[in-house]
Amino acid sequence: MRASTNSLVARTKKFAAPAGAVATLLLVATFMLGHKAVHAASSGASPLDDNSVSSLVALDNAVETVAARVTPAVVNVSVTSHASADNKEEEDGQDSGIPEGAIPPEFRRFFGPQGHGQGGAPSHVEHGIGSGIIISPDGYIVTNDHVVDGAMQIRVTMNDRRVFPAKLIGVDKLNDLAVIKINAGNLPSIAWGDSSALHPGQTVLAFGSPFGYFQFSVTRGIVSAINRPNPYSDDPRKPGDFIQTDAAINPGNSGGPLVNAHGELVGINTFIISGNGSFAGAGFAIPSQIVKASADSIIKSGTVHHGYMGISMNDVTPENASFFNLPDATGAIVSQVTPDSPAGHAGLKNGDVLRELNGKKIVNGSALQVAVSEMAPENTIALGILRDGKPETISVTVGEFHGDKEVADNSGAEPQKGGRLGVAVDDLTPQLRDQLHIPSRVSGAAIASVRPASPAEDAGLAPGDVILEVNRHPVESADKFANEVHSIPAGKDILLLIWSNGGASYRVVHPDQSAQNGM
Repeated sequence: MRASTNSLVARTKKFAAPAGAVATLLLVATFMLGHKAVHAASSGASPLDDNSVSSLVALDNAVETVAARVTPAVVNVSVTSHASADNKEEEDGQDSGIPEGAIPPEFRRFFGPQGHGQGGAPSHVEHGIGSGIIISPDGYIVTNDHVVDGAMQIRVTMNDRRVFPAKLIGVDKLNDLAVIKINAGNLPSIAWGDSSALHPGQTVLAFGSPFGYFQFSVTRGIVSAINRPNPYSDDPRKPGDFIQTDAAINPGNSGGPLVNAHGELVGINTFIISGNGSFAGAGFAIPSQIVKASADSIIKSGTVHHGYMGISMNDVTPENASFFNLPDATGAIVSQVTPDSPAGHAGLKNGDVLRELNGKKIVNGSALQVAVSEMAPENTIALGILRDGKPETISVTVGEFHGDKEVADNSGAEPQKGGRLGVAVDDLTPQLRDQLHIPSRVSGAAIASVRPASPAEDAGLAPGDVILEVNRHPVESADKFANEVHSIPAGKDILLLIWSNGGASYRVVHPDQSAQNGM
């Protein structure tokens, strides 16, 4: 050891004992003084009266009143479902691999799929827990679609501990909503609120069963923001318009209500953004204006029909507004028009700026997307646009959104995760042929998108390729391709003839054996 180091160690040891003695004296003195101070406080202080803290007391009383009114209508939803194909998505959209050390052992069964039975043997079922809210005294309950997805059995636990079997009435996959029903009457229910009247800063309460264990919890926060897009959307055509809140929402809160200060339903809790799968200050709820329309339609007919135009959009921003000669940063810019879509038939073009819908100002693309999706198909709308800086009005007959029909989209929409091949296809229309520079002699179905890590990607398929044959059978359209694929027995490889980069070649695709529907 160097001399300088020896010297430093020696000096440290020399002063170690005196320093310890001083620390001990200070600790004793602090304890004695602190003890006297505590004794004085305990003997002479009195609680603050209500007048001194009247604002806090009034707030507490108000929150207690709202919680007491809403909680009886909140339910716990327990689901037994088929094991998922990819087995990786946890409810609330979070990764199922939450750090194990962050979850107490007795709670771990509430996180992710329960993929093992007795003795660790694989199981074909999963058990999940979410929340819901009773919207009518005769037993209709709103929750999330992802809570009841694949359900074989649904059980509902009331706040008074009664348990009922529930029947699935219908789902709205586009908006992640579902309606279930229990056979009971004179039930406590919640009143609908107006989510369009919400503003950042307003008080809201979130109800549900966080972690599936702490049933009928309530948390308080504010509206952090409104009109938020969906960062986890698996399809860019799905509307957003979410309410962002800092009221604590955790796995198990999915499907539970978000209420305003009047105890009215203003949203359905649906997902969180978090680095570890638990609340990190950003929870999201589906606005009640969307929830009510979907629930009413499901209760009436068992399904929901969504409007569809067939465009991709960018919001107008201060940075891009000048390139389109716009007076302000509101509206939406058409970035792509899907061939043979309602927008295409109406004559919309890339670069058109959408400013008004039926005479009402369009704030941004998300607002327009929500408005159109909630319209009934076949309705005609008037779009006020600016084309090269000149105002025009274009009439569009709204089509119907089909979640199982994928179309070309520059934004990279993924096909359904359960597809056997993992491709989305579209008809090879003249417009699409020109866009992809495909010769007129080529006939088939154009690949719009390929799911990452799918059988199609493994076989080297890519967007822009054209499928000419399936198992030596020619395909002339997207429907023909789908029919050929669906006719092939499960477990069989598929031979595709692909036109790509100016030439044709055969590709063998090994389909996903866990998914028998879709492409």
